[in-house]
Parts: sequence; C-alpha cells; structure tokens
Amino acid sequence: MTTGESRLLGPAEVREIAGRLGLRPSKRLGQNFVTDHGTVRRIVSLARLRPDEVVLEVGPGLGSLTLGLLPAARRVVAVEADPVLAAELPRTAAARAPGLAGRLAVVTADAAAVRGLPGDPPDALVANLPYNVAVPVVLHLLATLPSLASGLVMVQAEVADRMTAPPGSRVYGVPSVKLAWFAAARRAGAVPRTVFWPVPNVDSGLVAFTRHDPPSAGLARRDDVFAVVDAAFAQRRKTLRAALASWAGSATAAERVLLAAGVDPQARGESLGVTEFARIAAARAAG
Repeated sequence: MTTGESRLLGPAEVREIAGRLGLRPSKRLGQNFVTDHGTVRRIVSLARLRPDEVVLEVGPGLGSLTLGLLPAARRVVAVEADPVLAAELPRTAAARAPGLAGRLAVVTADAAAVRGLPGDPPDALVANLPYNVAVPVVLHLLATLPSLASGLVMVQAEVADRMTAPPGSRVYGVPSVKLAWFAAARRAGAVPRTVFWPVPNVDSGLVAFTRHDPPSAGLARRDDVFAVVDAAFAQRRKTLRAALASWAGSATAAERVLLAAGVDPQARGESLGVTEFARIAAARAAG
C-alpha cells in the first residue's frame, strides 16, 4: 500500500472492529454499516470531489466511507455522535490509511446541533445518514453551513424519493419543498440493503444536491416561507384557502393573501413549487 491509499473495510473487518468495541448496532440510532467496497467507491465517485475540497461526513460509524473519502479530498471532517465510535475512527484511519490519516478530523457531536466546525469550512457533504434523522440533518447543515456547495447522501429509498420529488408527485411534500429552497436535488442511484451490516429492512437511495440561491432571493425570509409550507402540508388534502386559514388568521384572510400572491386559493399545496410558497409568505408580510 502506498502513502496515498486506503484499505477499505469488508464484512470481516467491520465485524472485528464492532466486536472489539463491544458494539451492538442500534436500530434507534440507525447504525447500519457499509461492508461493500464497490458501494463505497461508487459513492465517492458520484460525489465528484475535487482534491482541494473539505468534505463533511456525518455519522461515519466504523469508518467504511471515511476510508474511501480520505484519498479523494484535502480534508475529511467526520461528525460522530457516539463517543466510542468517534474515539476509534482515528485509530482505524491510522491503521488502514497511514499516509492519509492526517487529513481526518473527528468531531464528537450531534450533527443536528452543529453550528460550526474546526478548520476550513466544508465544501461538500458526503454521508451515509441514519434513516430517522436524514432530512432534518441535511436541512440543518445547509442552513448553518453556507459553505456547503454540494452533497451526496445515502438515505432510505422512500426518503430519497420524498427529498427529490417534483410538485404534483404523490410523495411531494415538506422535505421536497424545504430542500428545494437550498438546492437542486436529484436521485443518483439505488443501494440494496445487502451491502450493510446489520441488514436493514429497507433499501437505500443516493441523493445528490447542488446549492443554489433561494428562489426570489430577498422576497421572503426562510422561516416565513417554511411556516407556509408546514401549514399547507399539515392538511394536504385541503385547498390552500382552508389549509392556510389558521396560519393567515381565517380562510378569508388566506384567500386574500393567496390572490395577492397570484396563487389559486382552490389549489393544494402539493401543486406549488418553492417559489410560489415564497410569494405567499411575501404577500402576507406585505400586508
């Protein structure tokens, strides 16, 4: 092995490290570890990282993906909530990628509460995200780390569908709209459940995103737009006139705001894009 290489983890190595740590993977924490070299290489390739980039990895676990990222980026910042796993990760990097271990920085923290990171700000997010927190974590990181310009995340297949759904789709909803505020997102492939240990009950999907300016920049505040989105989808079968009644103060007030925004009061939230939601928030703010 040369100084610029990593030896990836296979099924035997993953089980060996877990056994040595006395780790019993937690379903509650979404601990399913990748054991397939091809999947790791595929994720790194699809992330299209530049050698000068700083990569943020959330939930590195035993280091399966971390070892694949180290040769591809200038620095990898791994945020791990489990202190035992966080302490072990540098040792794994030193043993399996000794010439690259200096590129790794480990932060023991809950990614959903991170407000800043040590060193240069991250350029890209590449992660195998725990299923139960994937959407909140991505939205939080995009909101608090403006340097994040792109990302590739592995999530539950159903979540990937919701994150990338267009208006009018059966699964279009709050995650679709809120992610669209920050970035253009697309499905980047499927991942079978068999590449994980332990094997989860569902398949996974890859979501790639590229940050863009918020729609109608300056038209409305993000929090105000997201409040409209939450209200519209809380009762998604209702018309916007009815669904936004509590948000606007009454159905009549909601209709007035919608008409001012150029939106049909009889439409439903699932038919609107993020730009329309921004117009609704701005119309209310304008009085």
